[in-house]
Amino acid sequence: MRKFKEWFSIQLAKHPARVVLLAILLFNIAFLFIAALVISNLALSGTEHMGFFEAAFYTVTMILDAGCISFVVQDIGQSGVALAVICLVIILIGMVSFTGAVIGYVTNYISGFIESSNADARKLHISDHLVILNWNTRASEIINDLLYCRKRQKVVVLAGSGKKEISKEIAERVSDTIRRENRALREQYRGHGIGARLRYFRERLKNNLIVIVREGDIYSAKQLYDISLERARSVIILGNDVNNTFCRYGYKEKLEENAKGNALTVKTLMQVSDITDAEFSADNQKIIVEISDDWTWELVDRIIKYKEVAGKCNIVPVRVNQILGQILSQFPLMPELNLAYRELFSNKGSTFFLEEKKVADDNAYITEYLKTHKFATPLTSMQAEGKDYFFYAADSQRDITRESEIPDSGFTVKLNRNYWIERKNVIILGHNSKCRDIMEGFCKFRDEWGYKDGSGEILRIIIIDDKDSLERMNYYRDYPFVIRTVAASIYDQELICSTIEQFVDSNEEDTSVLILSDDSAANDNIDANALANLVYVQDIIASKKREHPDFDLGRIDVIVEIIDPKHHDIVSSYSVNNVVISNRYISKMITQISEKEAIFDFYTDILTYDSGETDVYQSKEVYAKKVSTFFEEIPAECTEAELVRAIWNASVSDDIPKEKQNPTIALGYVKKNGSIKLFSGDKSAPVKLESGDKIIVFTNH
Repeated sequence: MRKFKEWFSIQLAKHPARVVLLAILLFNIAFLFIAALVISNLALSGTEHMGFFEAAFYTVTMILDAGCISFVVQDIGQSGVALAVICLVIILIGMVSFTGAVIGYVTNYISGFIESSNADARKLHISDHLVILNWNTRASEIINDLLYCRKRQKVVVLAGSGKKEISKEIAERVSDTIRRENRALREQYRGHGIGARLRYFRERLKNNLIVIVREGDIYSAKQLYDISLERARSVIILGNDVNNTFCRYGYKEKLEENAKGNALTVKTLMQVSDITDAEFSADNQKIIVEISDDWTWELVDRIIKYKEVAGKCNIVPVRVNQILGQILSQFPLMPELNLAYRELFSNKGSTFFLEEKKVADDNAYITEYLKTHKFATPLTSMQAEGKDYFFYAADSQRDITRESEIPDSGFTVKLNRNYWIERKNVIILGHNSKCRDIMEGFCKFRDEWGYKDGSGEILRIIIIDDKDSLERMNYYRDYPFVIRTVAASIYDQELICSTIEQFVDSNEEDTSVLILSDDSAANDNIDANALANLVYVQDIIASKKREHPDFDLGRIDVIVEIIDPKHHDIVSSYSVNNVVISNRYISKMITQISEKEAIFDFYTDILTYDSGETDVYQSKEVYAKKVSTFFEEIPAECTEAELVRAIWNASVSDDIPKEKQNPTIALGYVKKNGSIKLFSGDKSAPVKLESGDKIIVFTNH
């Protein structure tokens, strides 16, 4: 009965008119059947001697059908004028008082019922669902990533306004993803026979989402109960966007207010946590809260501490700008990480999984695990929420426990124990709300990888931005690795291009160009400046190729941040591999955190470099390292499993003092042409690394 109520509640919320129509059809079918049964049993041979009940029956038939008067008045000459007049009066009154009134009442009830359902006034009887409170540019990506989950997902969105626009955005986003993924899969299996065609139909992406969008007050306890929040699996509280939501006169004022703090997020969290904290609420619920400022962070932290003492503490605060800043600072340093994170941070392909497990010695556990498992790659152990977990990279949770004896082939590699990342040259074009967090990410990298022998600065950055933005950042004087700032508007093409060309020509090492998109711009201008800067950079690259046909295009890595996913194809048409849809990363992380809360601590660790004050590296990160410098000798051709085990064994060799070891797990590789392969499945595919390739590794340094 509970499952039926949940199904009926979902159908009623999504398709109220369809439910009413089905009910009417079923009622009419039942009514006609019953009526036919009654008539067949009460049929009269004549009407000469009618009793009370017979008269009542014929009265009803006359009301419903005036032609039935012939059963009572067969001959007006014999029956009399009085009886005929009385019958006609009965018909007229009955048509108005009975038939018309009933039809009017039922019609009005049906209209009100449909209107009530469309107005989201009815309670949803639903459980184990994901609730999204509020709506912003990241929300549709959260829902979209759920497409890759194995089981059917139920999502309820409660927003203050814009129900039709939200529903349309979700439908377009989901439809586009399904079409793109299935097209790629169809191309992969094209020309491989009937077996491949069957695999395509089995593996193709399907819409496994039930999404209900409601419009209402997210601070109302009644409306939160109406979406069965107390029985939800996870609740996601999203921050507000200011894009195009205010008149241009109050736009700057709203930006400054949001920078100070978000009291509405705190208010929502207090209301939600009060409901999930109740005894009757489901166990192990998670509340994921987006935070973008210190004031909100401090208040949320106080709420968490209070809940730890007073009741359930199930709150996971996600500092959006800080995380995006850390990610965006890594991509100019190692552009290949963008390709790796796209998959690792999502529910598609090789991604991060965990199991509750206490491991005494990570190195010993991984060494033994690699001997008997090839479907998952062990990474590290970590404690979160008072429990011990071990983390893996795999295609699915079940791959972690799939055993498969792997004979030791004796394949070995030689690692460069003196490996150090080469100097990095970065040009940043434009700005966004995460500039300070991006700079902090660069600072952390410099702390861990800065040249400690006094041989120079490992990081050299030039900033090209408009004057107002540079002034807000104090011309980046707080960051010694920023060697120059250039004040230029988007229309100063000559100044922008000449600055980029001079910097590229003055360096022997490769240069990364990070093009930022202003996330505080009005909707009409979203990504506009980033696209213009992209044209400038691509013109420079094309010009150099024309002047010097042997110019190595790999000397300039272009990383473009965009806010709106619709612009992805535009950027890709300019042969840019590293298109960063920044909101998508946060959305993917939030989606995974809603499924497995402990993964948040893991993400925090891999995005944070070690402090420069220590020689013992504890925090582990994902790196893209050049094959030519990571290995002493380029490895011979081998299988993926052989390469993973050989790199691990070489990094924890007994002839290296334990405090000097850098335990390293290979996650995949990137070819010189930009194609990426992350290891997953049985890892039996062959690997042939070349000098220009890069190896993707998980290590502490």
